[in-house]
Amino acid sequence: MGNSVKRVLFVNSEIFPYLPESEISNIGRYLPQGIQERKKEIRSFMPRYGCINERKNQLHEVIRLSGMNIIINDVDRPLVIKVASISAARMQVYFIDNEDYFHRKQVYLDENGEFFKDNGERAIFFARGVLETVKKLRWAPDVIHCQGWISHVLPLYLKKAYKDDPIFSNSKIVLSVYDDTPAADFPEDFKDKILFAGINEKDVTLLEKPSGINLAKLAASHSDGIIYGSAVIPEEIIEFCKEAGLPALEYRKESFEDGSYIEDYNNFYDQL
Repeated sequence: MGNSVKRVLFVNSEIFPYLPESEISNIGRYLPQGIQERKKEIRSFMPRYGCINERKNQLHEVIRLSGMNIIINDVDRPLVIKVASISAARMQVYFIDNEDYFHRKQVYLDENGEFFKDNGERAIFFARGVLETVKKLRWAPDVIHCQGWISHVLPLYLKKAYKDDPIFSNSKIVLSVYDDTPAADFPEDFKDKILFAGINEKDVTLLEKPSGINLAKLAASHSDGIIYGSAVIPEEIIEFCKEAGLPALEYRKESFEDGSYIEDYNNFYDQL
C-alpha cells in the first residue's frame, strides 16, 4: 500500500481506561493515538461491557448511528452505538452496545468463572455492529486492525459478506494475536450462527471444533498481515500463520517498553 494508507480502523477488545490496564488495553489506548499523530485518520471501536461506568467515562448514545437491528439465530437485537472522548489523545472511541449481550457486569466469564455460553454470539454481534456502523459513517478504511479474540469474527465477514461493499473494497486486515485465546470452547452451534450473507459451511470448517484457537485460525486465514502482540501465543496459531505465508511482525518486548512498537506498526500498515 505504501503511503496510500490514510485511514486505520481499530477494532479492540479492550481499551484503557474503560477496562483495567493490560497488555491489550494499553495498546488499544495508545496505538490509535500514535497512529493519529503520524497523520493518519483513525476510528476506534470496542464493546460496551456492563462494567464500564457510562457517567464517569461520559458515554453517550449516537442516535444517528443507532437504530438498526442485527439478526443472530433468528432473533432481532437492536444495535446501539455510544461514543466517548479521550481528551488527552484527542480521539473518540465508539462502543458497540446491546442490552442482551453487553449489560452484564462481567466481561467474558460469569461470577463463577465460567465462559459465557453466548460469547460467540457476542463476537458475531460486535463484528457486524462495527462494519455496519463504519458503513453509516461512510468512512472507508485502508487498514482494519483487529485486536483481541472478540474481534476474530470480523475478518471472515469483511472478506466474504462485505467484500463487494465499496466502503471496504480496498481494506486490508491486520490481525494481532495475543495470549488471550479462550480456554473454553464455544457451543457446537457457533459455526451455524456465524453463517451470514453468502458465507457457507465450507467457509467455517475450522469451527467444526469451535475452540478459541480455531477461531483465531479462521481470522488469520482471512487476514492480510499478522502482528504477534504477546511473548506467549499458542504455538498452533503461530504455526498456522507461518504456513499461510502471511506477512508478519514479530514480537519485540523492548518496543513496548520504549513505545517504538507504534512506529513498527505504522510501517507494517504501509507495507501491506
